[in-house]
Amino acid sequence: MNWDRVFTIQNQTEFNKICLDTFHFQMEHVSIYKKYVQYLNIKINTIDHYTKIPFLPIELFKTQEIIAHDLQPEIIFTSSGTTGMTTSKHLVAEKKVYEQSFRTAFEQFYGKMENIAILALLPSYLERTGSSLIYMINDLMEHSQQPESNYFLYNHEELYQTLLQLKTKGTKTLLFGVTFALLDFIEKYELSFPELIIMETGGMKGKRKEMVREEIHDLLCKSFQVSGIHSEYGMTELLSQGYSYGNGIFKHPNWMKILIRETNDPLTLATNKKTGAINVIDLANRYSCSFIATQDLGKIYDDGSFEVLGRFDQSDIRGCNLLVQ
Repeated sequence: MNWDRVFTIQNQTEFNKICLDTFHFQMEHVSIYKKYVQYLNIKINTIDHYTKIPFLPIELFKTQEIIAHDLQPEIIFTSSGTTGMTTSKHLVAEKKVYEQSFRTAFEQFYGKMENIAILALLPSYLERTGSSLIYMINDLMEHSQQPESNYFLYNHEELYQTLLQLKTKGTKTLLFGVTFALLDFIEKYELSFPELIIMETGGMKGKRKEMVREEIHDLLCKSFQVSGIHSEYGMTELLSQGYSYGNGIFKHPNWMKILIRETNDPLTLATNKKTGAINVIDLANRYSCSFIATQDLGKIYDDGSFEVLGRFDQSDIRGCNLLVQ
């Protein structure tokens, strides 16, 4: 199979075919996934549609090396966690696949990278290693042709002056911000910048009292005078992202799909608009596992968009845009 076809999928027929090709490839080459499917005692020859493909529990990324057996990782992404916590590891065989995935999706949602000033207020991500989000933002900054693109860590005054400068110039600007840092910023600064794109990436645990998404976004909208707060749905175990332009409703690129499963029967898919646990198909994950059963609660809508409602258990919150609701 020509794997580059993943990023040019045009319709459901193509998506289903590549899903089935990916499933058989991973059954042959990814030993943990093969063992899991065999444990379920599923007849492989009955799987003729992506909705019948088994989804690997995301917890296994914490304890198993999930990678095609004939490959070595070029990079390893790790999830965040407190001291002593077992974190997830994503063994990525080819960095170029991740790069092609996030570059293609980003430009589909936001336009050419070179035309956008990329600003980042992500102290908690920068203060650890192995973040897939930081890898992506580094690359976006490298491709941006706007000299103001930069990280700001805790230097809020410099960020404020940079935002003023970009507003005056009329430069398209995207600010990635971890939730607690954005809230810290608006306690001291207010700036009417209606054209600014604020990409809130989640992250409150241990920094501030927990707040619902609507409360956070309302505060940010008022402080920056923007109409909505954007978000990214991604995680260590994925190589693709969904994006929200506001109101917590996400869309995803054509090589990614969200399905909802019953929380009490993890092998059964739920119907549209019913709340359940999120299953993710990420065809960019071709050398690890493309079919992942997450611990997120959500629901999908008739147009394929989806909403993330929180966690359905007490697992540790990590990754991007995983706010407690």
